[in-house]
Amino acid sequence: MPRAGLPRALAVSAVTAAVLAAAWLRLESPLDRPLRAIGVAALALLPVVVPGLARGRGAVAVRVLAATVAAVLAAWIAFGVSPLHPRHFPGTVGSRFGNGFLDFYDVKTPFDPRVHAEMRGTILAAVFCFALAVSFAVAARRPLLACLVLLVGAGWPATLRGNGGALLFGVVILLAVLVVLAGLTTRHIPRAVLPAAVGLALAAVAASTSAAVAKGGLVSWQRWDPYTAPQTPVSVSFVWDAQYNGITFPKKRTTVLEVKAPRRSLYWRAAVLDEFTRDRWDETLPLRADALEPAGARSLLRQDVQILALSDTRLVGASVPLRFDAGDAPLETHVPGIASLPTGLTRGFRYTAWSYAPRPTASQLARSRPRYPVELVERGTFLDVWHRVNVPAFGAPGREAAVAEVIGAHPVLGRYAPLVEAAFRVAGHAATPYATAAALEQWFRTTGGFRYANHPAAGGGAPLVDFVASTRAGYCQHFAGAMALMLRYLGVPARVAVGFSSGAYDGGRGVWKVSDHDAHAWVEVWFAGYGWLPFDPTPAGRPEHGQLSAPYAAAARSGGGVGGRAIRGGSQLDPREGAHHHGEQEGTGVKTFDSPAAHGGSRQGSLIVLVATVLAALAAGVVLLKLALRGSRYLTRDPRRVAAACRRELADYLLDQQIDAARSATLHELGALVRHELAVDPDSFVGAATAARFGPPEGATVAARRARRELRALRRAMRVRLRARDRVRGLLSLRSVGFAP
Repeated sequence: MPRAGLPRALAVSAVTAAVLAAAWLRLESPLDRPLRAIGVAALALLPVVVPGLARGRGAVAVRVLAATVAAVLAAWIAFGVSPLHPRHFPGTVGSRFGNGFLDFYDVKTPFDPRVHAEMRGTILAAVFCFALAVSFAVAARRPLLACLVLLVGAGWPATLRGNGGALLFGVVILLAVLVVLAGLTTRHIPRAVLPAAVGLALAAVAASTSAAVAKGGLVSWQRWDPYTAPQTPVSVSFVWDAQYNGITFPKKRTTVLEVKAPRRSLYWRAAVLDEFTRDRWDETLPLRADALEPAGARSLLRQDVQILALSDTRLVGASVPLRFDAGDAPLETHVPGIASLPTGLTRGFRYTAWSYAPRPTASQLARSRPRYPVELVERGTFLDVWHRVNVPAFGAPGREAAVAEVIGAHPVLGRYAPLVEAAFRVAGHAATPYATAAALEQWFRTTGGFRYANHPAAGGGAPLVDFVASTRAGYCQHFAGAMALMLRYLGVPARVAVGFSSGAYDGGRGVWKVSDHDAHAWVEVWFAGYGWLPFDPTPAGRPEHGQLSAPYAAAARSGGGVGGRAIRGGSQLDPREGAHHHGEQEGTGVKTFDSPAAHGGSRQGSLIVLVATVLAALAAGVVLLKLALRGSRYLTRDPRRVAAACRRELADYLLDQQIDAARSATLHELGALVRHELAVDPDSFVGAATAARFGPPEGATVAARRARRELRALRRAMRVRLRARDRVRGLLSLRSVGFAP
């Protein structure tokens, strides 16, 4: 392309790229980060910008190279995959593009790009590809080809968007076509071209307004999907809404999410039910203590979650999630660890969760004393047994009598007397909160005569009272709800957690596959030093997979220590707990949680050591570099070069002491600087070096050796005159190696 035509070609390409970007961005609502689209569109113009670098076949090669570089950078912008990792770059980009493309078959447009990040990446890829194709056509001066690509590239998203503003945007497409024709055609436009362009533009407008293809987006094109249709999203609210009149799991098992996490059986929590009122557990606005964790909760478990077919708004996290990262998605959270996506979870939505999942042993929990922060025991929190009805905390004197007094003062609680009596009979004499929780859990799972049933017989009273005192048959909500309520009557802060049990682990992919049959409810109990810990009182027979794998949970299930000293609060260790876990003190089996100050001090100390090590390495590198340069100058037998090296060494020494006049000074001028600046006599060195460099050849070798001795003596004398900090500064200065202002 002639250089004179470059501005026109660049202007034409820029106009078409802008129209293409606008066409595809109409599929987003709200419009998020439009600068990304501008960036990829600008990269697509490179084949137009680089024409004059070569001729003939060379010009084509340059354009191809420019397009390749632009494509890599555009993929980086679109999918967030760095090309600095070439082994994973192509596969990751291809996977994310494929996922985003298939999402158009399941997600209505316009879509929220903050939620569907891979769809946004696919749109940016489309902008780049069509703009790049137009740029190549413009660079080759093929106006009709450029118009065709523009019409396809801008008309396709118009068919996905629906008829909102389609007529106006059709006019924009028509104007862009005319810009291409006018910009690339040097002679008169044939009469047939303009009507053809108008007809094509009107066809694009008609396509964008057609009811046959614009029914809210590409979701109506599922029958065109060459791949297997994804599973229909299912709701598991039948487990999470705390109802006790029966539960029916779907016959077909649907995988609702996948979690990339360690191979350790955990429960995936979605919500907590904090309040018991109207004979049921309710999900309320989060309380302050919902996110109350011990100060030592620093080692967090990471999970990468992908939604496959879950119809809900809550984000799921292992054990006790503390925070979530969903990119730009508009998450709603009131306390850390409890988050939702108000627009609803959709297939392919990805996020990362960080959870606190300690693994204490039974003996360690037995040593956890009932020291509860006020956020846990004040009225309206985790010792309420009815709305705003509070009981004394564990360890309070006369607890049983106080609970009886509370029941007597509130007639609505009279029917809960059988449940309270069972709680005190089973665990009322336990010495520690953990002994209380373990005794109740074992009673429900093994010794109490309970059985799992999806459709238990209905009683005539409060559901949980009938379950405990009469039917002794129910599903996870009965078991979790009854245990949590009994713990509260016994003064132990507890709540019901809902979500999923662990599911099935896919070792080849390193992910947990969780289905709707894994939907579950369990109990979370608060322990000083450990925070909220899960307990599962539901016995075998439930359809979901997995169970809690923490040592304390295994001990409670097996009955190990329930009647022993470890559970009663003594110091004897359970023989099954000999293995030490991460973070335990060797030889004691006791897990320590540092105070914030101590933990922060440890981190700060480590950071100081790291910084000091890096600085020491840099200092050593500077010193070694200067020694190497100085030594290399003396690698000669020529006495005159040795004398020149001595002069350079003295000049460098003075430069490092910020005496800039030494840069180009002669030997005698250097001597004058030493005498004036440092008050040291340099005459012996100057004389020897002068004799070695300018004296008779027969005495130069001896003079060179004497010059080196005198230089060492002169440097010792100069160091005496300098302060310690000046010597250190000179040692580390880079002025003598050329890094000078």
